Amino acid sequence: MNDLFIAGNQHKYILSPQKRNRDTLTALFFLIPTLIFFFIFIIYPIIQSLYYSFFNWKGFGPAINFVGLRNYEKILTDSVFAKAVGNGLLIVVLSLIVQLPISIALAIMVRNDMPGRSFFRTIFFMPFVFSESIAGIIWVSMFKPDPSIGFLNAIWTLIPGVKPLEFLGDTSQVMMCVFIALTWKYLGFHMLLYMAGLANIPREIEEAAIIDGASNWQIIRNVTLPLLSTTIRTSVYLSVLGSLQQFGLIWIMSKGGPVNASETMAIYMYRFGFMRLALGYGCAVGVILLLICLIFSVSYQRLVKQQDYLGGLYS
Repeated sequence: MNDLFIAGNQHKYILSPQKRNRDTLTALFFLIPTLIFFFIFIIYPIIQSLYYSFFNWKGFGPAINFVGLRNYEKILTDSVFAKAVGNGLLIVVLSLIVQLPISIALAIMVRNDMPGRSFFRTIFFMPFVFSESIAGIIWVSMFKPDPSIGFLNAIWTLIPGVKPLEFLGDTSQVMMCVFIALTWKYLGFHMLLYMAGLANIPREIEEAAIIDGASNWQIIRNVTLPLLSTTIRTSVYLSVLGSLQQFGLIWIMSKGGPVNASETMAIYMYRFGFMRLALGYGCAVGVILLLICLIFSVSYQRLVKQQDYLGGLYS
């Protein structure tokens, strides 16, 4: 059978079994190095962590003290871990209802012909370039309780009769302070995603809406946001996963304190796994964190695919 089959004016390529096998072998040849690295650095550590999670292992020598599901039972009944899960969900919710809408608004603003838009793009994106350690140190200095050192308290104490705020030392304020720092750090990243999505929206569609008499808000609500839906779903996906795994910036700012008020699952895992050398217990925490992220990832991807399919049916 010829590889090339011509039917009318349509040129269709039908691959012979031999050529199909050659293409498969070629693809596997290029995939094997990637699969090897994926197994060594992703799959194997996950399997190893799952194995050690069933032991009371200190990290020295072989794991011989088998405890079964006792580590998982202890985690799920620990009030500090429950607090860590709650803090992670709080960051997720605040990110979705505060951080991402602000990012969309900024992306739309700097996309238009606003004077100095290049300057604002640079300013908004610059914090994302900083490492989490540098960002944490910057905000720790901003939240210092001493007005002579902390910038925010220096401004706050200009009001007569008020006392300096503790910020990171107050259990009722620390999570809001952490979220402000996270928003400052990642606002530019999400703004860049939305700017890329906006660049793919044909301006002719919005111009047609203007000719039809639509206001700016109507254009944004009925034209821009629906066409930006794919980018929004990607941004939500990255934001949720990043919020659940948040560690570096919070560790620099508060180390999960005071009194575990800013504890997250990653900090909880680090505290037990590396600081207290309860690596078996820490591996169990890591497995639970992996399962939470995996369940969300699979469920979200299925939901997004279903929405895209239904959107294609009714469009």
